[in-house]
Amino acid sequence: MAAALAPPPPVPGQSACVTEPELNHRELERYLDRVRDRWPVQRALLAGARVDDLHGAPPQRERGHEYVLVLVSEHFDGIPWLERVYQAASLWDALEMGAPAEVHCYTPPEFERKREQLKVVRHAAEEGLELLPEPA
Repeated sequence: MAAALAPPPPVPGQSACVTEPELNHRELERYLDRVRDRWPVQRALLAGARVDDLHGAPPQRERGHEYVLVLVSEHFDGIPWLERVYQAASLWDALEMGAPAEVHCYTPPEFERKREQLKVVRHAAEEGLELLPEPA
């Protein structure tokens, strides 16, 4: 079996480009399909230590969660928070992605509140990757 080639080092002045060996795009798309089979999702943000690494963060002693996923859907309304998080987290394939994810599921108003209250959600909103196309 041929060894995977290491990605080229980032070029100063260019934004980090997420490549296949660093992030499993195919599995991310499958995960989003599994989630969208249950709820229409308006936003899906991916953050965490692995995304920070892609953006050129120095090696950290306290990395935090490898992946942080924030899902926003108006259809979460009426579903207890713990139930939606449990269901969405159970759809994540840690083996395929290489690490488990900390999953957050919010309605749009909850997301705006949590964005102000929780550093991890604010970081995902400001520095994370948008996994869904912008709504028209």
